[in-house]
Amino acid sequence: MRNILMAFLALLFLQIHSPSALAAALIANISLSTQTMTVSQNGVVRHRWKVSTARKGYVTPRGSWSAKWLSRHHRSRKYDNAPMPYAVFFNGGYAVHATFDLKRLGRAASHGCIRLHPENAAAFFSLARRYGLKNTRITVGR
Repeated sequence: MRNILMAFLALLFLQIHSPSALAAALIANISLSTQTMTVSQNGVVRHRWKVSTARKGYVTPRGSWSAKWLSRHHRSRKYDNAPMPYAVFFNGGYAVHATFDLKRLGRAASHGCIRLHPENAAAFFSLARRYGLKNTRITVGR
């Protein structure tokens, strides 16, 4: 009986400290082909939102990053002081942020950032703050 208990405790320890257990608790998967962002919390899909990514002549980088920093009232230094509210930065100057150009959500329209409806951007910003930057992963794929 003692051996069974020890084996169980060892297995439990390995599961708690496994790489999958240490993976991001908040994941935003952005699909360039469908122009959507799917947000999972602890492995459960909670949101699916329309986005706008890079239009022709610009690039939204593909890959996977942890969130780097947050800026509630950010303005672009590169693009004429354009507003980027609820910005969650993930790769240099690239961020997930709100847009007021709502009619273009669901199709490529940005300079490379991932644009969201302001309500959705505020929700994602709040989740990233709550889960922490290290526990927030942003993945961009085809």
